[in-house]
Amino acid sequence: MLVLLGVLVVVVGFALRLNPLLVVAAAGIVTALIGGFSPTQILDAFGSGFAGSRSVSLFVVTLPVIGLVERFGLQEQARVLIGRLARFTTGRLLAAYLLLRQCTAAVGLRDIGGPAQTVRPLIAPMALGAAERRHGPLTDPAIERIKAHAAGADNVGLFFGEDVFIAIGSILLITGFVDTTYGLRLDALEIALWAIPTALCALVIHGGRLLWLDRWLARTTAGASRSRTGATEVRA
Repeated sequence: MLVLLGVLVVVVGFALRLNPLLVVAAAGIVTALIGGFSPTQILDAFGSGFAGSRSVSLFVVTLPVIGLVERFGLQEQARVLIGRLARFTTGRLLAAYLLLRQCTAAVGLRDIGGPAQTVRPLIAPMALGAAERRHGPLTDPAIERIKAHAAGADNVGLFFGEDVFIAIGSILLITGFVDTTYGLRLDALEIALWAIPTALCALVIHGGRLLWLDRWLARTTAGASRSRTGATEVRA
């Protein structure tokens, strides 16, 4: 059980808001040392992990394309589009995207969305446009919160939706680890089915938080409006 101290390192590091890369690396080193790994074995494990996950950096290839479409007005068009949909509030838009992200991830379409290719150029501008249409000019804290919720909707939808897909890496990792380590045979389909209740709970809980964002925006913008009105009257 001492090897679980690596989890404690992750929790403490994230709670202190330290660099995530350094926190995860330190947790891996602590876990490996407690598990009896030599420094050479630890270095070899880090090198093998880096070499085996080079495909993670492929998203860099999409950045020039995203830059071009933004340069030619993609964000402005997204704002115009959401401005025409009067019934879509910021919370409803993000909740709908959360549902869409979960459903697509559940059938294996993990890369159909993402912070770089979907949230920044499309979802976040549309959410900001919906908020500005309903509440007027936004304060900086309100803008940053909307951006954060847009990214959170994508992350939560992907994280809890992908486990429903039986051919996803996390499920294959669980079945392979339990089989080789403990000699127990797990069915990937059963693990995927048991992930459905968790995905539904995540949808309800986080969807409620997104809908609550509309009330927070209404309260915040109303307070900011009263403050501006009071300042104007004082100057007058």
